[in-house]
Amino acid sequence: MTRLWKLAASLAALMLVPAGSAVAQEPARIEGRPNLNGIWQAMNTAYWDLEPHEARTAPAAEEKLGAIGAIPAGLGVVEGGAIPYLPEAGKKRDANRASAPGADPEAKCYLPGIPRATYMNHPFQIIQGGNDDILFVYEYASANRTVKMKDVEVPPIDTWMGTSYGSWEGDTLKVVTLAQNGETWLDRAGNYLSPTATVTERFTLKGPNHIQYEATIEDPEVYSQPWKISMPLYRRIEPNAQLLEFKCVPFSEHLLYGDLLQGGEANQQETPANGDPQQSTKE
Repeated sequence: MTRLWKLAASLAALMLVPAGSAVAQEPARIEGRPNLNGIWQAMNTAYWDLEPHEARTAPAAEEKLGAIGAIPAGLGVVEGGAIPYLPEAGKKRDANRASAPGADPEAKCYLPGIPRATYMNHPFQIIQGGNDDILFVYEYASANRTVKMKDVEVPPIDTWMGTSYGSWEGDTLKVVTLAQNGETWLDRAGNYLSPTATVTERFTLKGPNHIQYEATIEDPEVYSQPWKISMPLYRRIEPNAQLLEFKCVPFSEHLLYGDLLQGGEANQQETPANGDPQQSTKE
């Protein structure tokens, strides 16, 4: 409880300081540690596909979206280029890809999981205070996670965002995330995690406005060996930088419940205002 109160106090203090007010030099350290406070965002195509890929047509409704829904080319962020899937796991990735975008958890407004939350096309905020737990807040779906600054433990339950444990390796924040629920995709191309995966992230401040980000993913049931992604994260330095609201549940209702909604609309159209469903046949 004490940790949560301290995090809340840190957040209140941060909201009084403009996001771009201290960009000329590296922010003052906190309890001797690098100060990661701020709003950050990736600038790449990892959220489309972690691996190198060519530009390609929209995965759905290309006759309506045209170039608007097309996928931009990307150099990839996977070290070595390819994710080392085991044969059966690779088939599942292919099935995911064939069912995109409708089967993508993002389309349904499900929480994005780790590391996907970091490089989505939405900013996120790090709230750090003293040597206490660190809070990550994401614009997408109002997601958040608390990085518990303690030794890694076995989490009691699987969740969409998993359970994260943090420690400092010199000036690098190391975060180990366990117990994601196995429904998490890593990108819009169907790459995925299983519930037995271990995700180890490293955040290293590289000056006032850049973080070097790395994430190593291990899971012998899915991958033939551990693999890593890396990318820079950029501070949002505009004076009015802030997380805006993107509560996406209403945007996903027609995808999830379209048949039910259409059925209800049809019934409403067939039933006249006086409530007599036979009126249309009498006239």
